[in-house]
Amino acid sequence: MAQNIYDNQEFFNEYSKLARSKKGLQGAPEWPYLRVMVQDIRDLTVLDLGCGFGWFCRWAKEAGARRAHGIDISQNMLSMALAAGSDPAITYEVADLDQVNLPIESFDVVYSSLTIHYLEDPRRLFGQVYNTLSPGGRFVFSVEHPIFTAPTDPSWKKTANGEVFWPLDAYSQEGPRTTDWLAKGVRKYHTTLETYLSLLLDAGFTLKSLKEWMPSDEDLRVHPEWVDERHRPAFLLVAAQKVKSTE
Repeated sequence: MAQNIYDNQEFFNEYSKLARSKKGLQGAPEWPYLRVMVQDIRDLTVLDLGCGFGWFCRWAKEAGARRAHGIDISQNMLSMALAAGSDPAITYEVADLDQVNLPIESFDVVYSSLTIHYLEDPRRLFGQVYNTLSPGGRFVFSVEHPIFTAPTDPSWKKTANGEVFWPLDAYSQEGPRTTDWLAKGVRKYHTTLETYLSLLLDAGFTLKSLKEWMPSDEDLRVHPEWVDERHRPAFLLVAAQKVKSTE
């Protein structure tokens, strides 16, 4: 079972202060790249895994999706999504993505933002996503980059000369990592880049696009405080596609 840290009130209170919580998709620096991967969703059915405050579901409806369904383990998150307003074309569900059973061939696009690294078993979820997609459907997701999740002490370090660097150890040792981020005892799972891609291919997906997000030169002109983020990718963005039937 995935850890439901978002229903920890201390964590949730701090999470609610983040830019991506207050501004939604526009507060997520990786969103412009994910938006390109999502492509045109007019008249499509959309599923958001780890939907949080419902930002993507609402965006999908505004972008022309026929229906959007969001799943999250956290009642706190879904309460915020519901408080943003009702729409008969947008529905939400409480479920644990480590155990969820998705309906067969029910969605054209499955999206997930910074959620899968909380799951112990991405293999099972990737199989569920493949089955729930219609033939030719797209799976677009982001996770914390494996270089970000690997270290046993994931925090910036400085050399004797004061130069900032990111420590990397235990990269090959996949499994749980417990850190103090917004609250104590937050559990995530480190998965290597090779494993993420292998699991997608094993599930039957074709890889369409991959992005290791770091701030661009333009990003730094607007946000010079992000300069240290150029030392390592913070996010891994992936777009995959279910093979169309040849029958």
